[in-house]
Amino acid sequence: MTTKTIAALVVAALTSATSFAQTNQTVAEDFKPSTLNQPGQEYPQVNSQGYARFRIKAPKADSVRVSLGLGGRGGTILTKGDDGFWTGTTAGPMDEGFHYYNVTIDGGKFNDPGALNYYGSIRWESGIEIPAHDQDFYALKAVPHGNVQQILFPSKSTNTSRRAFVYTPPGYEKDKSKQYPVLYLQHGWGEDETAWSNQGHANLIMDNLIAEGKTKPFIIVMTYGMTNEVKFGKIREFKIDPFQTVLVDELIPYVDANFRTLTNRDNRAMAGLSMGGMETKMITLNKPETFGYYGLLSGGVYAPEDLKDKAKPKLVFISCGSKERPDGVKKAATDLKAAGYNAVSYVSDKTAHEFLTWRRSLHELAPLLFN
Repeated sequence: MTTKTIAALVVAALTSATSFAQTNQTVAEDFKPSTLNQPGQEYPQVNSQGYARFRIKAPKADSVRVSLGLGGRGGTILTKGDDGFWTGTTAGPMDEGFHYYNVTIDGGKFNDPGALNYYGSIRWESGIEIPAHDQDFYALKAVPHGNVQQILFPSKSTNTSRRAFVYTPPGYEKDKSKQYPVLYLQHGWGEDETAWSNQGHANLIMDNLIAEGKTKPFIIVMTYGMTNEVKFGKIREFKIDPFQTVLVDELIPYVDANFRTLTNRDNRAMAGLSMGGMETKMITLNKPETFGYYGLLSGGVYAPEDLKDKAKPKLVFISCGSKERPDGVKKAATDLKAAGYNAVSYVSDKTAHEFLTWRRSLHELAPLLFN
């Protein structure tokens, strides 16, 4: 994939991360605190229509604006009250699911003191959750739960220890004789190895699917996908080779040595969202003998000529939000099927380049793996 394509993916992430429509509808006054608020904080709030309302104390400020997503669309201008609190409501309902945002006070960028923080857009950003009509699949339920643990693995190529998070499914600790397939799951640009657990709820999605008998239990490994620390505006400097070395030559052997894994190609998958999808495409094409299952979540597509004369994948999964480029995703899967590949496309309804798209995509992908 060219650096021009990489840049296009990043632009899509920056411009599409949050989408809300201008509307003349009456705003329902049934606002409730966001589920991602810090303990005891009443704001930000969301209502039943998907509007968000913010209230921030800054008595000496001259202007306060909330920027939704990775840049948003100009943001929401807050109005100062006599009590020193600034309050404002989005111009329209936001897409369901998780969104990053920050607050600009007199030209300085800050996080909302009422909200929890999540690593995105190369910094810890405030987070807000717009309840989704289908949120049950990633809800915390009374089912057996797996474990997400931090590991530090040696990396000779970068001369440091690197971090990854590993999800092991329910029952992993009990049956010491059982071995598991592994999915290597990559985050997007500006995020890190915490994203799929914190923002994506990957562990809860898996717990629920396993409890329902809809997917085979497997391990998920999530690591930081940047090795040369590309800065904003310098994405064309990104090179896949250093990260490929970390993943294939260092992390995979470490995981296989320290977890009960099935170590052959047919029991190893790679997938990623946005830039993580770009990394997935590059590495799976460079190392087709390493991975048997491929997943691009808002991260480009494969064409039949990409896969020609390489070890044939057992599955190619391609997805995006309906507000992205769904026709391209559908066509790619159709072309791959016509060429004899097991290809599946999925389009998340009424979402853009955002985490509900990727939560839903993982929910669709997981049952298709390792069958």
